[in-house]
Amino acid sequence: MNGVERGPRLWLSAAIHGDELNGVEIIRRVLRKIDPQRLHGALLAIPVLNVMGFLEGTRYLPDRRDLNRCFPGSRSGSLGSRIAKELMTEVVSKCTHGIDLHTGSDGRGNLPQIRADLDNAEARRLGEAFQPNVLLHSRTRDGSLREAASRLGIPVLLYEAGEANRFCETSIATGVRGVLKVMRELGMRAGTKPARKGLFVSRKSSWVRAHAAGILRLEVEEGDQVNKGPPLGTVAGVFGEDPVRVKAHVDGMVISVTRSPLVHRGDAIVHIARPSAE
Repeated sequence: MNGVERGPRLWLSAAIHGDELNGVEIIRRVLRKIDPQRLHGALLAIPVLNVMGFLEGTRYLPDRRDLNRCFPGSRSGSLGSRIAKELMTEVVSKCTHGIDLHTGSDGRGNLPQIRADLDNAEARRLGEAFQPNVLLHSRTRDGSLREAASRLGIPVLLYEAGEANRFCETSIATGVRGVLKVMRELGMRAGTKPARKGLFVSRKSSWVRAHAAGILRLEVEEGDQVNKGPPLGTVAGVFGEDPVRVKAHVDGMVISVTRSPLVHRGDAIVHIARPSAE
């Protein structure tokens, strides 16, 4: 979508993992709110990056590769590598900024959050403008879309919210508002730039893992503030025997929880972001 005035070129991408659906709906709703006659710059929207995974309702490509580990790609490589190369050539390299939309995976639910390199001033500025529940410092992963774009000097926000294979209205509405706020911050849309409200900023997070196998009963959910020591839940046998308490090892905010009541020893149960002095 090209605006009548010059300005930044922002890409929005979703469903790089085919079962992550919230971003698809976020992009649909954002596009309905944009008037090209009032747009400064260009908006490049890709609601479904992993088309085959999307149609099959699976995270991966048909060859079981993770598309988000195939960047920057190659025209003579695997299917994922070829898709990645096409995206980098036709979209990413032509943009000035990017927002990549995700959900939780493997039966986990994520609190709406922005992950970005907070040491990059532009990425931090846009992350704060998004006004997420949590702004989490996150280094790029090798082979990811964000890492490949960062190598080109393009700041990217990664939005995580909700869970795979279903819509979450709160996650979708938060995502739509956030994208539009970022566009205002960039000067792509008219209006007052979003106020910088108090944000929960974190530079470190860690998972609480199960110390025993069994049936999990969690007593916390996404967004809860937790302290080191008090139980977050219990893991016990099918008759409730031999209960083992699940405890937080740090103070912070719950940003992700497992949805599965059946856990094995070592399974990730609760993801806690530690508050930063920032």
